[in-house]
Amino acid sequence: MKYPVFFYGGLFCFFLLFSSCSSKEDVADTQKPNVLFICVDDLRPELGCYGKDYIHSPNLDNFAQKGILFKKHFVSVPTCGASRHSLLTGRLPQSLDDIKNSASVKALTGKPEGELPETFIHQLRRNGYYTVGIGKITHHPDGRVYGYTEPVSDKWELPHSWDEMLLDSKKWGSGHNSFFGYADGSNRNTLKGQVKPYEKAEVGDEGYIDGIIAQQAIGKLQELKGKGQPFFLGLGFFKPHLPFTAPAKYWDLYEREDIPLTPNNYLPKNVHRSSLQTMGEFNNYKLGEEKATLDSALSDEYSRKLGHAYAACVSYIDAQIGKVLKELDDLGLAENTIVVVWGDHGWHLGDHRVWGKHTLMDRAVHSTLMMHVPNKGGKQIEKVVGTVDIYPTLMELCAIPMPYETKGRSLLPLIENPASENWEEAAYSYYKGGLSLRTAQYRLNKYYRKEKPVLELFDQLNDPNGTENVIEMHPEVEAELMPLLEKGYTGVYGE
Repeated sequence: MKYPVFFYGGLFCFFLLFSSCSSKEDVADTQKPNVLFICVDDLRPELGCYGKDYIHSPNLDNFAQKGILFKKHFVSVPTCGASRHSLLTGRLPQSLDDIKNSASVKALTGKPEGELPETFIHQLRRNGYYTVGIGKITHHPDGRVYGYTEPVSDKWELPHSWDEMLLDSKKWGSGHNSFFGYADGSNRNTLKGQVKPYEKAEVGDEGYIDGIIAQQAIGKLQELKGKGQPFFLGLGFFKPHLPFTAPAKYWDLYEREDIPLTPNNYLPKNVHRSSLQTMGEFNNYKLGEEKATLDSALSDEYSRKLGHAYAACVSYIDAQIGKVLKELDDLGLAENTIVVVWGDHGWHLGDHRVWGKHTLMDRAVHSTLMMHVPNKGGKQIEKVVGTVDIYPTLMELCAIPMPYETKGRSLLPLIENPASENWEEAAYSYYKGGLSLRTAQYRLNKYYRKEKPVLELFDQLNDPNGTENVIEMHPEVEAELMPLLEKGYTGVYGE
Protein backbone atom coordinates (compact mmCIF):
# COMPACT_ATOMS: atom_id res chain seq x y z
CA MET A 1 0.00 0.00 0.00
CA LYS A 2 1.27 3.44 -0.90
CA TYR A 3 0.89 6.31 1.55
CA PRO A 4 0.70 9.96 0.52
CA VAL A 5 3.75 12.12 0.94
CA PHE A 6 2.11 14.12 3.76
CA PHE A 7 1.76 10.88 5.78
CA TYR A 8 5.47 10.28 5.68
CA GLY A 9 6.08 13.90 6.54
CA GLY A 10 3.76 13.61 9.52
CA LEU A 11 5.37 10.35 10.59
CA PHE A 12 8.80 11.99 10.40
CA CYS A 13 7.59 14.89 12.54
CA PHE A 14 6.13 12.45 15.09
CA PHE A 15 9.40 10.59 15.41
CA LEU A 16 11.28 13.88 15.59
CA LEU A 17 9.00 15.11 18.35
CA PHE A 18 9.21 11.79 20.24
CA SER A 19 12.97 11.73 19.89
CA SER A 20 13.20 15.31 21.10
CA CYS A 21 11.02 14.67 24.14
CA SER A 22 12.90 11.48 24.98
CA SER A 23 16.31 13.10 24.71
CA LYS A 24 15.19 16.05 26.85
CA GLU A 25 14.04 13.65 29.55
CA ASP A 26 17.31 11.76 29.37
CA VAL A 27 19.30 14.99 29.53
CA ALA A 28 17.25 16.20 32.49
CA ASP A 29 17.91 12.92 34.28
CA THR A 30 21.64 12.97 33.63
CA GLN A 31 21.79 16.59 34.75
CA LYS A 32 20.54 15.76 38.21
CA PRO A 33 23.52 16.51 40.44
CA ASN A 34 25.43 13.61 41.91
CA VAL A 35 26.33 13.86 45.60
CA LEU A 36 29.69 12.91 47.12
CA PHE A 37 29.42 13.19 50.90
CA ILE A 38 32.63 12.81 52.90
CA CYS A 39 32.40 12.31 56.68
CA VAL A 40 35.59 12.68 58.71
CA ASP A 41 35.62 11.44 62.29
CA ASP A 42 36.77 13.84 65.04
CA LEU A 43 37.94 16.50 62.56
CA ARG A 44 37.88 19.83 64.31
CA PRO A 45 38.68 22.84 62.08
CA GLU A 46 42.39 21.97 62.29
CA LEU A 47 43.19 22.83 58.66
CA GLY A 48 45.10 25.49 56.82
CA CYS A 49 41.90 26.93 55.36
CA TYR A 50 40.70 27.60 58.92
CA GLY A 51 43.85 29.54 59.70
CA LYS A 52 45.90 26.68 61.18
CA ASP A 53 48.94 27.35 59.03
CA TYR A 54 51.06 24.70 60.79
CA ILE A 55 48.81 21.94 59.39
CA HIS A 56 49.64 20.33 56.04
CA SER A 57 46.24 20.04 54.38
CA PRO A 58 46.79 21.12 50.75
CA ASN A 59 43.94 19.15 49.21
CA LEU A 60 41.24 20.36 51.57
CA ASP A 61 42.66 23.88 51.49
CA ASN A 62 42.44 23.91 47.70
CA PHE A 63 38.94 22.45 47.83
CA ALA A 64 37.85 25.14 50.31
CA GLN A 65 39.38 27.92 48.24
CA LYS A 66 37.50 26.88 45.11
CA GLY A 67 34.32 25.86 46.92
CA ILE A 68 32.33 27.11 49.90
CA LEU A 69 33.92 27.19 53.35
CA PHE A 70 31.71 27.51 56.41
CA LYS A 71 33.82 29.11 59.12
CA LYS A 72 31.29 28.73 61.95
CA HIS A 73 29.64 25.34 61.64
CA PHE A 74 28.48 23.61 64.82
CA VAL A 75 27.23 20.06 65.28
CA SER A 76 24.10 19.04 67.18
CA VAL A 77 25.78 16.53 69.51
CA PRO A 78 29.50 16.14 70.36
CA THR A 79 29.58 12.35 70.02
CA CYS A 80 29.91 10.30 66.86
CA GLY A 81 26.70 8.29 66.52
CA ALA A 82 24.33 10.99 67.75
CA SER A 83 25.94 13.70 65.63
CA ARG A 84 25.61 11.53 62.53
CA HIS A 85 22.00 10.70 63.38
CA SER A 86 21.22 14.42 63.59
CA LEU A 87 22.98 14.98 60.26
CA LEU A 88 21.15 12.16 58.50
CA THR A 89 17.68 13.01 59.84
CA GLY A 90 18.04 16.80 59.90
CA ARG A 91 16.70 16.88 63.45
CA LEU A 92 17.89 18.07 66.81
CA PRO A 93 17.69 15.42 69.56
CA GLN A 94 14.09 14.59 70.43
CA SER A 95 14.80 12.17 73.27
CA LEU A 96 17.69 11.03 75.46
CA ASP A 97 18.24 8.17 73.00
CA ASP A 98 19.10 10.75 70.34
CA ILE A 99 22.12 11.90 72.38
CA LYS A 100 23.69 8.43 72.45
CA ASN A 101 25.89 6.70 69.91
CA SER A 102 23.06 4.20 69.43
CA ALA A 103 20.70 6.94 68.17
CA SER A 104 20.28 5.58 64.64
CA VAL A 105 19.96 2.00 65.88
CA LYS A 106 17.16 3.03 68.22
CA ALA A 107 15.31 5.17 65.67
CA LEU A 108 15.94 3.47 62.33
CA THR A 109 17.32 -0.06 62.56
CA GLY A 110 14.65 -2.68 61.95
CA LYS A 111 11.94 -0.08 61.36
CA PRO A 112 9.62 -0.42 58.32
CA GLU A 113 10.08 1.93 55.41
CA GLY A 114 7.91 5.01 55.70
CA GLU A 115 8.25 5.61 59.43
CA LEU A 116 9.79 8.93 60.38
CA PRO A 117 12.48 10.11 60.65
CA GLU A 118 14.11 9.13 57.36
CA THR A 119 17.63 9.87 56.24
CA PHE A 120 18.42 12.18 53.36
CA ILE A 121 20.16 9.20 51.74
CA HIS A 122 16.84 7.35 51.84
CA GLN A 123 15.12 10.33 50.22
CA LEU A 124 17.70 10.46 47.44
CA ARG A 125 17.34 6.74 46.84
CA ARG A 126 13.57 6.83 46.55
CA ASN A 127 13.92 9.76 44.13
CA GLY A 128 16.07 7.96 41.60
CA TYR A 129 19.57 8.07 43.10
CA TYR A 130 21.82 5.04 43.31
CA THR A 131 23.24 5.14 46.84
CA VAL A 132 26.55 3.69 47.96
CA GLY A 133 28.27 3.95 51.34
CA ILE A 134 31.90 3.13 52.09
CA GLY A 135 33.20 3.31 55.65
CA LYS A 136 31.71 5.05 58.66
CA ILE A 137 28.59 7.02 57.78
CA THR A 138 26.60 6.10 60.88
CA HIS A 139 28.08 5.02 64.20
CA HIS A 140 29.02 1.53 63.03
CA PRO A 141 32.09 1.59 60.76
CA ASP A 142 30.66 -0.77 58.14
CA GLY A 143 26.99 0.06 58.57
CA ARG A 144 26.21 -3.23 60.32
CA VAL A 145 25.01 -3.39 63.91
CA TYR A 146 27.16 -5.51 66.24
CA GLY A 147 29.34 -5.03 69.31
CA TYR A 148 33.03 -4.22 69.23
CA THR A 149 34.12 -7.80 69.91
CA GLU A 150 31.15 -9.60 68.35
CA PRO A 151 31.04 -11.35 64.95
CA VAL A 152 29.98 -9.16 62.01
CA SER A 153 26.19 -9.21 61.76
CA ASP A 154 23.80 -8.95 58.81
CA LYS A 155 21.68 -6.27 60.53
CA TRP A 156 21.92 -2.94 58.70
CA GLU A 157 21.92 0.25 60.75
CA LEU A 158 20.12 2.09 57.92
CA PRO A 159 17.92 -0.60 56.38
CA HIS A 160 16.37 1.54 53.61
CA SER A 161 19.14 3.96 52.68
CA TRP A 162 21.65 1.92 50.70
CA ASP A 163 21.84 0.16 47.38
CA GLU A 164 25.35 -0.84 48.45
CA MET A 165 27.18 -0.52 51.77
CA LEU A 166 30.84 -1.49 51.57
CA LEU A 167 34.00 -1.79 53.62
CA ASP A 168 36.94 -4.06 52.87
CA SER A 169 38.32 -4.70 56.35
CA LYS A 170 41.36 -6.60 55.01
CA LYS A 171 43.75 -7.80 57.72
CA TRP A 172 41.63 -6.52 60.59
CA GLY A 173 38.64 -8.76 59.82
CA SER A 174 35.78 -6.44 60.80
CA GLY A 175 34.72 -2.82 60.63
CA HIS A 176 35.17 -2.27 64.35
CA ASN A 177 38.62 -3.85 64.38
CA SER A 178 39.78 -1.81 61.39
CA PHE A 179 38.43 1.35 63.00
CA PHE A 180 40.65 0.78 66.05
CA GLY A 181 43.36 -0.92 64.01
CA TYR A 182 47.15 -0.79 64.00
CA ALA A 183 49.48 -1.44 61.08
CA ASP A 184 50.26 -5.04 62.06
CA GLY A 185 46.58 -6.02 61.88
CA SER A 186 45.98 -5.84 65.64
CA ASN A 187 43.34 -3.63 67.21
CA ARG A 188 42.35 -2.02 70.49
CA ASN A 189 39.29 -4.23 70.98
CA THR A 190 40.89 -7.68 71.05
CA LEU A 191 43.93 -6.35 72.91
CA LYS A 192 41.57 -5.01 75.60
CA GLY A 193 43.02 -1.53 75.53
CA GLN A 194 46.64 -2.62 76.03
CA VAL A 195 47.77 -0.28 73.25
CA LYS A 196 49.14 3.22 72.79
CA PRO A 197 46.85 6.01 71.59
CA TYR A 198 49.12 6.68 68.58
CA GLU A 199 51.31 4.86 66.04
CA LYS A 200 53.85 5.89 63.42
CA ALA A 201 54.38 2.99 61.00
CA GLU A 202 56.54 2.52 57.92
CA VAL A 203 53.63 1.54 55.70
CA GLY A 204 51.94 2.91 52.61
CA ASP A 205 48.57 4.60 52.67
CA GLU A 206 46.77 1.26 52.47
CA GLY A 207 48.60 0.04 55.56
CA TYR A 208 45.68 1.58 57.46
CA ILE A 209 42.00 1.34 56.62
CA ASP A 210 41.50 4.90 55.37
CA GLY A 211 43.81 4.31 52.42
CA ILE A 212 41.74 1.25 51.54
CA ILE A 213 38.54 3.30 51.78
CA ALA A 214 39.98 5.83 49.33
CA GLN A 215 40.88 3.09 46.84
CA GLN A 216 37.43 1.53 47.15
CA ALA A 217 35.91 4.94 46.50
CA ILE A 218 38.01 5.47 43.39
CA GLY A 219 36.94 2.11 42.00
CA LYS A 220 33.30 2.77 42.82
CA LEU A 221 33.36 6.19 41.13
CA GLN A 222 34.55 4.50 37.95
CA GLU A 223 31.59 2.11 38.15
CA LEU A 224 29.08 4.82 38.97
CA LYS A 225 30.08 6.91 35.97
CA GLY A 226 28.81 4.18 33.66
CA LYS A 227 25.48 3.57 35.39
CA GLY A 228 23.60 6.38 33.66
CA GLN A 229 21.92 7.24 36.96
CA PRO A 230 22.56 10.03 39.46
CA PHE A 231 24.41 8.74 42.47
CA PHE A 232 25.02 9.42 46.12
CA LEU A 233 28.40 8.20 47.36
CA GLY A 234 29.00 8.49 51.08
CA LEU A 235 32.57 8.08 52.36
CA GLY A 236 33.31 7.77 56.05
CA PHE A 237 37.00 8.23 56.91
CA PHE A 238 38.09 7.07 60.37
CA LYS A 239 41.02 9.28 61.26
CA PRO A 240 41.78 11.51 63.07
CA HIS A 241 39.73 9.51 65.58
CA LEU A 242 41.73 7.67 68.23
CA PRO A 243 44.03 5.84 67.95
CA PHE A 244 46.08 8.50 66.16
CA THR A 245 47.64 6.08 63.67
CA ALA A 246 49.13 7.20 60.36
CA PRO A 247 51.91 6.23 57.94
CA ALA A 248 55.31 7.64 58.87
CA LYS A 249 55.47 9.95 55.85
CA TYR A 250 52.64 12.05 57.32
CA TRP A 251 54.36 12.29 60.68
CA ASP A 252 57.48 13.39 58.84
CA LEU A 253 55.70 16.44 57.44
CA TYR A 254 56.07 18.05 60.86
CA GLU A 255 58.74 19.16 63.29
CA ARG A 256 57.32 18.39 66.70
CA GLU A 257 58.46 21.63 68.25
CA ASP A 258 56.33 23.46 65.66
CA ILE A 259 53.15 21.83 66.96
CA PRO A 260 51.46 24.45 69.16
CA LEU A 261 50.22 23.62 72.62
CA THR A 262 46.72 24.57 73.64
CA PRO A 263 46.58 28.14 74.96
CA ASN A 264 44.18 27.10 77.75
CA ASN A 265 45.42 23.95 79.49
CA TYR A 266 43.56 24.97 82.63
CA LEU A 267 39.97 24.72 83.80
CA PRO A 268 37.65 27.53 82.69
CA LYS A 269 36.62 29.96 85.42
CA ASN A 270 33.15 29.74 86.99
CA VAL A 271 32.42 26.39 85.34
CA HIS A 272 31.51 23.22 87.23
CA ARG A 273 33.58 20.16 86.37
CA SER A 274 30.46 18.29 85.31
CA SER A 275 30.41 20.53 82.22
CA LEU A 276 33.69 18.93 81.15
CA GLN A 277 34.51 15.21 81.02
CA THR A 278 36.86 12.64 82.53
CA MET A 279 38.52 11.29 79.35
CA GLY A 280 37.26 7.72 79.57
CA GLU A 281 37.75 7.24 75.83
CA PHE A 282 41.30 8.61 75.82
CA ASN A 283 42.38 6.71 78.92
CA ASN A 284 41.06 3.46 77.44
CA TYR A 285 44.40 3.36 75.56
CA LYS A 286 46.18 1.96 78.57
CA LEU A 287 49.76 2.05 77.31
CA GLY A 288 49.78 5.80 76.90
CA GLU A 289 52.63 7.54 78.71
CA GLU A 290 50.32 9.68 80.84
CA LYS A 291 46.73 9.52 82.01
CA ALA A 292 44.53 12.53 81.31
CA THR A 293 42.73 14.12 84.25
CA LEU A 294 41.03 17.40 85.06
CA ASP A 295 43.29 17.73 88.11
CA SER A 296 46.36 18.63 86.08
CA ALA A 297 47.41 19.09 82.46
CA LEU A 298 49.46 16.55 80.57
CA SER A 299 53.14 17.41 80.24
CA ASP A 300 54.14 19.67 77.37
CA GLU A 301 56.25 16.88 75.90
CA TYR A 302 53.42 14.36 75.80
CA SER A 303 50.91 17.00 74.66
CA ARG A 304 53.16 17.84 71.70
CA LYS A 305 53.52 14.17 70.82
CA LEU A 306 49.74 13.75 70.80
CA GLY A 307 49.29 16.97 68.83
CA HIS A 308 51.86 15.70 66.35
CA ALA A 309 49.98 12.41 66.04
CA TYR A 310 46.66 14.19 65.48
CA ALA A 311 48.21 16.45 62.84
CA ALA A 312 49.71 13.43 61.04
CA CYS A 313 46.27 11.83 60.92
CA VAL A 314 44.73 15.01 59.51
CA SER A 315 47.36 15.10 56.77
CA TYR A 316 46.82 11.40 56.05
CA ILE A 317 43.08 11.97 55.57
CA ASP A 318 43.73 15.09 53.52
CA ALA A 319 45.77 12.97 51.11
CA GLN A 320 43.03 10.32 50.84
CA ILE A 321 40.37 12.92 50.15
CA GLY A 322 42.68 14.46 47.56
CA LYS A 323 42.87 11.14 45.69
CA VAL A 324 39.10 10.81 45.60
CA LEU A 325 38.54 14.40 44.46
CA LYS A 326 41.16 13.99 41.73
CA GLU A 327 39.40 10.86 40.44
CA LEU A 328 36.07 12.68 40.47
CA ASP A 329 37.64 15.40 38.33
CA ASP A 330 39.51 13.00 36.03
CA LEU A 331 36.28 11.13 35.31
CA GLY A 332 34.57 14.36 34.28
CA LEU A 333 32.08 14.10 37.13
CA ALA A 334 33.11 17.09 39.23
CA GLU A 335 31.12 19.71 37.33
CA ASN A 336 27.82 17.94 38.06
CA THR A 337 28.56 16.68 41.57
CA ILE A 338 27.76 18.32 44.88
CA VAL A 339 30.60 17.55 47.29
CA VAL A 340 30.31 17.95 51.05
CA VAL A 341 33.17 17.51 53.53
CA TRP A 342 31.84 17.33 57.08
CA GLY A 343 33.48 16.69 60.45
CA ASP A 344 31.17 14.92 62.87
CA HIS A 345 32.33 17.14 65.78
CA GLY A 346 35.38 18.86 67.17
CA TRP A 347 37.94 17.58 69.67
CA HIS A 348 39.76 18.99 72.70
CA LEU A 349 43.52 18.69 72.26
CA GLY A 350 44.16 19.45 75.92
CA ASP A 351 41.88 22.50 75.87
CA HIS A 352 40.42 22.90 79.38
CA ARG A 353 42.62 19.86 80.22
CA VAL A 354 40.28 17.69 78.15
CA TRP A 355 41.44 15.14 75.56
CA GLY A 356 38.38 14.17 73.58
CA LYS A 357 34.93 15.48 72.65
CA HIS A 358 31.83 15.12 74.87
CA THR A 359 31.44 18.72 76.08
CA LEU A 360 29.36 21.71 75.00
CA MET A 361 32.44 23.90 74.71
CA ASP A 362 33.31 25.38 71.31
CA ARG A 363 36.24 22.96 70.87
CA ALA A 364 33.90 19.98 70.90
CA VAL A 365 31.03 21.22 68.74
CA HIS A 366 32.84 23.44 66.22
CA SER A 367 33.68 21.29 63.23
CA THR A 368 34.68 21.32 59.59
CA LEU A 369 32.14 22.00 56.85
CA MET A 370 32.93 22.80 53.24
CA MET A 371 31.08 22.22 50.01
CA HIS A 372 31.38 22.25 46.27
CA VAL A 373 28.15 23.30 44.57
CA PRO A 374 28.35 23.51 40.78
CA ASN A 375 28.72 27.12 39.60
CA LYS A 376 28.69 28.56 43.14
CA GLY A 377 32.28 28.45 44.35
CA GLY A 378 34.93 30.68 45.86
CA LYS A 379 33.08 31.77 49.02
CA GLN A 380 33.77 31.90 52.74
CA ILE A 381 30.72 32.08 54.97
CA GLU A 382 31.13 33.62 58.41
CA LYS A 383 27.53 33.17 59.53
CA VAL A 384 26.72 30.57 62.19
CA VAL A 385 25.24 27.38 60.74
CA GLY A 386 24.35 23.98 62.16
CA THR A 387 24.58 20.37 61.05
CA VAL A 388 20.76 20.18 60.83
CA ASP A 389 20.95 22.68 57.96
CA ILE A 390 22.63 20.15 55.66
CA TYR A 391 19.59 17.91 55.02
CA PRO A 392 17.30 20.68 53.68
CA THR A 393 20.22 22.08 51.69
CA LEU A 394 20.77 18.81 49.85
CA MET A 395 17.07 18.39 49.24
CA GLU A 396 16.82 21.84 47.67
CA LEU A 397 19.93 21.38 45.56
CA CYS A 398 18.60 18.05 44.28
CA ALA A 399 15.04 19.42 43.75
CA ILE A 400 13.50 16.97 46.24
CA PRO A 401 10.86 18.17 48.75
CA MET A 402 11.68 17.95 52.44
CA PRO A 403 9.68 15.01 53.81
CA TYR A 404 9.01 16.69 57.18
CA GLU A 405 9.65 19.89 59.09
CA THR A 406 12.90 20.34 60.98
CA LYS A 407 14.74 23.19 62.67
CA GLY A 408 17.25 22.95 59.83
CA ARG A 409 17.30 25.60 57.11
CA SER A 410 18.60 25.35 53.57
CA LEU A 411 22.02 26.97 53.30
CA LEU A 412 21.36 28.00 49.71
CA PRO A 413 20.41 31.61 50.60
CA LEU A 414 23.78 31.97 52.37
CA ILE A 415 25.59 30.31 49.50
CA GLU A 416 23.97 32.84 47.15
CA ASN A 417 24.63 35.74 49.51
CA PRO A 418 27.10 35.07 52.35
CA ALA A 419 26.34 38.48 53.88
CA SER A 420 22.58 37.89 54.01
CA GLU A 421 20.97 39.87 56.84
CA ASN A 422 17.96 37.54 56.91
CA TRP A 423 19.92 34.61 58.32
CA GLU A 424 19.35 34.07 62.05
CA GLU A 425 22.72 33.14 63.54
CA ALA A 426 21.81 30.34 65.92
CA ALA A 427 23.13 26.78 66.19
CA TYR A 428 22.00 24.37 68.90
CA SER A 429 23.88 21.52 70.55
CA TYR A 430 22.88 18.98 73.20
CA TYR A 431 24.97 16.94 75.64
CA LYS A 432 25.63 16.20 79.33
CA GLY A 433 22.13 17.30 80.33
CA GLY A 434 22.62 20.64 78.64
CA LEU A 435 21.41 22.74 75.72
CA SER A 436 23.85 25.10 74.04
CA LEU A 437 23.19 28.07 71.78
CA ARG A 438 25.94 29.49 69.58
CA THR A 439 25.48 32.95 68.07
CA ALA A 440 27.97 35.09 66.17
CA GLN A 441 29.53 36.31 69.43
CA TYR A 442 28.34 34.15 72.31
CA ARG A 443 27.87 30.62 73.51
CA LEU A 444 25.09 30.24 76.08
CA ASN A 445 24.76 26.89 77.86
CA LYS A 446 21.86 25.85 80.05
CA TYR A 447 22.18 22.62 82.08
CA TYR A 448 19.30 20.65 83.52
CA ARG A 449 21.19 19.43 86.60
CA LYS A 450 21.76 20.05 90.30
CA GLU A 451 25.39 21.20 90.07
CA LYS A 452 25.80 24.96 89.78
CA PRO A 453 26.20 27.11 87.88
CA VAL A 454 23.59 25.82 85.45
CA LEU A 455 24.06 28.75 83.10
CA GLU A 456 27.28 29.50 81.24
CA LEU A 457 28.02 32.40 78.94
CA PHE A 458 31.21 32.57 76.89
CA ASP A 459 32.16 35.60 74.83
CA GLN A 460 33.71 33.76 71.89
CA LEU A 461 34.60 36.99 70.12
CA ASN A 462 36.69 38.48 72.92
CA ASP A 463 37.58 35.18 74.62
CA PRO A 464 37.79 32.66 71.74
CA ASN A 465 39.32 29.99 73.98
CA GLY A 466 36.34 30.03 76.34
CA THR A 467 38.40 30.62 79.45
CA GLU A 468 35.69 32.20 81.63
CA ASN A 469 31.98 31.92 82.19
CA VAL A 470 30.82 35.56 82.30
CA ILE A 471 27.10 34.99 82.86
CA GLU A 472 27.04 37.03 86.09
CA MET A 473 28.80 39.96 84.41
CA HIS A 474 26.31 40.26 81.55
CA PRO A 475 22.69 39.84 82.69
CA GLU A 476 21.60 41.89 79.69
CA VAL A 477 23.11 39.35 77.30
CA GLU A 478 21.45 36.50 79.20
CA ALA A 479 18.10 38.27 78.93
CA GLU A 480 18.58 38.84 75.21
CA LEU A 481 19.72 35.31 74.36
CA MET A 482 17.53 33.18 76.61
CA PRO A 483 14.42 33.36 74.35
CA LEU A 484 16.58 32.34 71.39
CA LEU A 485 18.07 29.43 73.34
CA GLU A 486 14.61 28.26 74.33
CA LYS A 487 13.60 28.16 70.65
CA GLY A 488 16.03 25.26 70.28
CA TYR A 489 14.71 23.23 73.19
CA THR A 490 12.90 20.08 72.12
CA GLY A 491 11.85 18.87 75.58
CA VAL A 492 14.51 16.18 75.59
CA TYR A 493 15.33 16.69 79.30
CA GLY A 494 11.73 17.09 80.43
CA GLU A 495 9.58 20.19 80.75
